[in-house]
Amino acid sequence: MKTKTSIMKIIIAGSFILFAAFAFISCKKSKTTVNNTPYTLTGNGAGSQVVPPVTGNGTSTFTGTYDPATKTMNYTTNWTGLSGGATTGGFYTGASGVAGTAVGSPWTMGTDSTGTSSNTGTMTLTADQATQLINGNWYYSIGTTANPNGEVRGQITATR
Repeated sequence: MKTKTSIMKIIIAGSFILFAAFAFISCKKSKTTVNNTPYTLTGNGAGSQVVPPVTGNGTSTFTGTYDPATKTMNYTTNWTGLSGGATTGGFYTGASGVAGTAVGSPWTMGTDSTGTSSNTGTMTLTADQATQLINGNWYYSIGTTANPNGEVRGQITATR
C-alpha cells in the first residue's frame, strides 16, 4: 500500500511539473520596442500651397530633424523671391490644402526687406504634436505685408 501511495505522489508531482513547464513555455513575454530613430524633415513651399493660393514668385525650403528620444525638432527654413520682407512665420497643423491652426510660438523674424532670408530654431513637441508631424499634418507658412496670412506655405514630410 505504501508503494502505491508513493507512486501516486510521484505521478501527481510529475504532472504538476509538466503542467508548470508547459505554462511557462506557452507564455509570451510582452516586448514593447520603442523606435527612437530620428526623422528627417523636409518641405518645399510656394504660394500655390497657401489656402487660398497666392500668386507670386516666392519659394521656400524646410529641412530639419525630429528626435523621438528627446522629443526635439531642429529646423532651418529658407525663403526667396517674396514680395517683401517676411513679417510672420510659424508652424501649423493641417493636411495639404487645408487651413490649419498655429502650433507653438510664431517665429521671430529678422529685419530683411528683400524677401530672401532664413530662420533656424528648436522646438520640443508634445506626443500629439509629434504624431501630427510624423503623419504629415504639419506645415509652415511665411507671411509678408502684402500677404499677411501667408505668401508661401510648405507641407512637412517626415521620413526615417
